Amino acid sequence: MAKASSSSLNHDAAAKRVAELVDELNRHRRAYYEGNTALISDAEYDELQKELEALENQFPELITGDSPTQTVGGAVNQAFAPVEHLDRMMSLDNVFSFDEFRAWAERVGDGPYLCELKIDGLAVNLRYLNGELVSAATRGDGVVGEDVTANVLTIKSIPKKLKGSGHPAQVEVRGEIFFGVEDFAKLNEGLVAEGKAPFANPRNSASGSLRQKDPRVTASRPLQMLVHGIGAWADAPVRNQSDLYHLLAKWGLPTTDKFRVLNSVDEVLQYIDEFEKKRHKLEHEIDGVVVKIDALEKQGQLGFTSRAPRWAIAYKYAPEQVNTKLLDIRVSVGRTGRATPYAVVQPVKVAGSVVEFATLHNQDVVKAKGVLIGDTVVIRKAGDVIPEILGPVVELRDGTEKPFVMPSLCPDCDSPLAPSSEGDVDLRCQNSKACPAQLRERVAYLGSRGVLDIEALGYVAACALTQPLDDAAAPLKSEADLFDLTLEQLLPIRAAVLDPDTGLPKLDDSGQPKIVDFFRKKDGSPAEVALKLLKNLEEAKTKPLWRILVALSIRHVGPVAARSLTSYFGSLEKIFNASEEELSKVDGVGQTLAQSIKEWIAVDWHREIVDRWRKAGVLLEVPGHAGPGAGDSAGGVFAGLTIVATGSLKAFTREEIEEAIISNGGKAASSVSKKTSFVVAGENAGSKLAKAESLGVEVISEEEFQRRLNG
Repeated sequence: MAKASSSSLNHDAAAKRVAELVDELNRHRRAYYEGNTALISDAEYDELQKELEALENQFPELITGDSPTQTVGGAVNQAFAPVEHLDRMMSLDNVFSFDEFRAWAERVGDGPYLCELKIDGLAVNLRYLNGELVSAATRGDGVVGEDVTANVLTIKSIPKKLKGSGHPAQVEVRGEIFFGVEDFAKLNEGLVAEGKAPFANPRNSASGSLRQKDPRVTASRPLQMLVHGIGAWADAPVRNQSDLYHLLAKWGLPTTDKFRVLNSVDEVLQYIDEFEKKRHKLEHEIDGVVVKIDALEKQGQLGFTSRAPRWAIAYKYAPEQVNTKLLDIRVSVGRTGRATPYAVVQPVKVAGSVVEFATLHNQDVVKAKGVLIGDTVVIRKAGDVIPEILGPVVELRDGTEKPFVMPSLCPDCDSPLAPSSEGDVDLRCQNSKACPAQLRERVAYLGSRGVLDIEALGYVAACALTQPLDDAAAPLKSEADLFDLTLEQLLPIRAAVLDPDTGLPKLDDSGQPKIVDFFRKKDGSPAEVALKLLKNLEEAKTKPLWRILVALSIRHVGPVAARSLTSYFGSLEKIFNASEEELSKVDGVGQTLAQSIKEWIAVDWHREIVDRWRKAGVLLEVPGHAGPGAGDSAGGVFAGLTIVATGSLKAFTREEIEEAIISNGGKAASSVSKKTSFVVAGENAGSKLAKAESLGVEVISEEEFQRRLNG
């Protein structure tokens, strides 16, 4: 039955829909809690739960004892002995917006509020008698859980005997067992290598690893735990939840260092917003924030519903993981010839946008993830990050799925795909000069903001210049032609609009490839983009030399290395004439990059690019540079200083602040060390800021950087 507004249903229709929802949600709960499998995403489950809650609020007489709104967790797996909890283990109610959170805060009254991260793991109850761990159990249905004591004893962070003294005769400690993000990836790679099915997500992997009949299997997996509450301790000698956490930590139990006690609703909302931005930099997965009344006395006054405490709420972040169908795995070719498999999935909305494609990196990654074409897969899109597939939902396979086979020929030019060197896992198209995909990607890259910053040379323009329709001759047969472009060459071009993620044609409303007259108007006169492109190209001829070097798409030569090379040598001619030994001595270059430069310039058509650009008037030297090594002694307010920029800056892009550092005599470094002179920290600065503080490196604001820049 299709979802309908609860207000539009009569009693009979509502009763039917409630029954459907109860059955469906309970089926998913059984799979999740008993089978360690998520058949649908958390977001889809939450939508079904919200629909059921709305119907039950409108028709309270339809509430049944087995409704997921009235019960906790799932049944106990009969493979494990049952353990009855001394105090019932509850679930948490959810809110999904600031307004919903404010409504909850109004119901429970003023804080202080304790805020902590909501770990996406497996709830476990530890029972200690006089400081000795005697049992560990899963939550189960909240009353009875599964005995996993033998497995929990293998987890190093959980003490078998509590530290200190004054332990209660009996206490239950509750927390979440989970996998760290890196540990989860390594676990799946190992399972696939052994021919076993991978886990779809870290939560399933934690649950599956803990529910092993052989504790040695659990011991081989790096599970972790963080505790967040207690049960069966009526006379706890603390007054607040936060005091309780400090006490548990003194006992040697693993507690989070990221909880905070805040006094106002606005402060709580700032905490929620802060960690939503940081969630992908954490060592473990989170799907929200848990907010609790800090005072234990007030918790007792507020009490519980049938399934959850009234004094706590979970603020759920917008979903970034959903389930969808893997329709196909195709291969795209990049500017350096690298052949990259990517997933074509059934379009699905995640993290605020519709996703149709996801990266798979290389054939080894496809194998490591254990995905088959036709699988239902878990896909993640973290903010603006390219979507990725986490793994398959193996339980939904029906036998029609098929493995991906990496092609041996380039999909764009039929040239062989092969590793560029022994031991390289990436396959590359060997036809670097004439492969249309490689040329298109190189041209789009050199026009990008971080390279030559040619505004009118975006991805669609690069497609038009390298792959026009109607059998017209492409005005760009290599980058050598770029600065010789004329208006006469541009006007006839018609081109398909391609998707920058896949290189596939975008379709119009009728399902046909979208075709445009890119450089001319309907009356045949030049379009603004044609005139702008020619103007931009003329301006690009005098861009800083490091940008010109990056624009050549020499493998491994990015902005940092290019700045070092051009600052040291002063011209492309001197860079290309230098020996490998001379190149590798330049700070930030090294043997691999030096070898790559020498290999690149040894190719005839590469040298043609440099010669044609020089003849076209491109400036291939640093004006006034005195020769190799002279750039290192250049003056400026940052002469001799090593500076790192991190976080979001207001007045500078990352490229602009690095250019400001280098042009004023400093070195723009990408990582913090004891040699770092100071760190410029913008908003949401992460691990680099933390490392600077731990090393005692000076940290300054963007405003202070500008003051120093101005002398």
